[in-house]
Amino acid sequence: MMMVAAVAAMLTACGGGGGRPTFGDNEYPVDTVTTQSAAMQSNYPGTIYGIQDVEIRPKVSGFLTRIYVTEGQTVNAGQVLFVIDNETYQAQVRQAQASVNTAQSQVNTAKLTFENTKQLHANRVVGDYELQTAENSYMSAQAQLAQAQAVLASAKENLSFCYVKSPVRGVVGTLPLKEGALVSASNILTHVSDNSQMEVYFSMTEKDMLDLSKADGGLNGAIETFPPLKLKLADGTIYTNEGRVTAISGVIDRATGSVQVISVFPNPEHLLKSGGSGTVIIPRSAEGAIVVPQSVVMEVQDKKFIYLVNDSNKVQYTEITVDPQNDGNNYIVTSGLKPGDKYVTNGVTKLTDGQEIVPITPQRYQEKIQEQARAMSAGDIVGAMKK
Repeated sequence: MMMVAAVAAMLTACGGGGGRPTFGDNEYPVDTVTTQSAAMQSNYPGTIYGIQDVEIRPKVSGFLTRIYVTEGQTVNAGQVLFVIDNETYQAQVRQAQASVNTAQSQVNTAKLTFENTKQLHANRVVGDYELQTAENSYMSAQAQLAQAQAVLASAKENLSFCYVKSPVRGVVGTLPLKEGALVSASNILTHVSDNSQMEVYFSMTEKDMLDLSKADGGLNGAIETFPPLKLKLADGTIYTNEGRVTAISGVIDRATGSVQVISVFPNPEHLLKSGGSGTVIIPRSAEGAIVVPQSVVMEVQDKKFIYLVNDSNKVQYTEITVDPQNDGNNYIVTSGLKPGDKYVTNGVTKLTDGQEIVPITPQRYQEKIQEQARAMSAGDIVGAMKK
């Protein structure tokens, strides 16, 4: 029995796109087109980024003296990541502080002079000119103090820039530079990615986006009605957490004719990494769809054909169009077939256009395969297995 089952399975396989068993009576299995609900999915390649993916650059130049983090470390906002040699900047702060002290002394002296001159002017000892001169000197000293204080504030800010801090909470990326390297604002010290949630960018064709927009009342409606998304990772596994669409670009890329879509996936296990790739899967359903097995369809120069059977039991080589998205086993036919049409399900490569056949049901076809397998001799079986 096991040998018969194996030969029957082999004959069934031969009855698909590659041929059919020889029944001797020109019999071919024929099925009738019906409509059904079809669960399909659309796949789009995507690129993964952290919800915040920040470049960390120094604001001042100098030698990198300390690195406080390691690659992959989680850091908090405001945490010190790097230290740049700050001796020069400390000296600038001290110099600016000295200038402030000098300017403050000059202000104090000018203030005393001005107040004394006001008393002398009130007693008519000095004239208006001396009073105005003393006031101008006092105001000039105050302006010089303000300028010195501004220089001090700038020097302190530059000194603070020597301590490079993380602007966000996230995970540290690669560390391309080592301690002792000379750095400036042109150098990227690392990236910090907030990967509690991940953004996945993918592109949809203009046609797909128009279909969504028309059906759902514009882009905003399309975002609200978008089904939950799945993400296939680079190793072929499906990510456990579902995502959602958060934004759709209002501009079509002229070079590709596509629209960029942004989706967000939760990342509690930190499995997704910024810079990674995957495939965004959008599930969808088609009501009243015509679905046929891919094995009954022939492809010639990017066109698809199927053998229909007319009322005279003659086959007609008929072109069909299908939805570009499929599940790998079936096609959703968009034109070329209608409910009630009859089509050949097995042995299509043995047919020619206009050939007359004897139609049988797919169930009877399987029965005849079993009968033929049981009737085969040992030599027939060996010969069939060699084919």
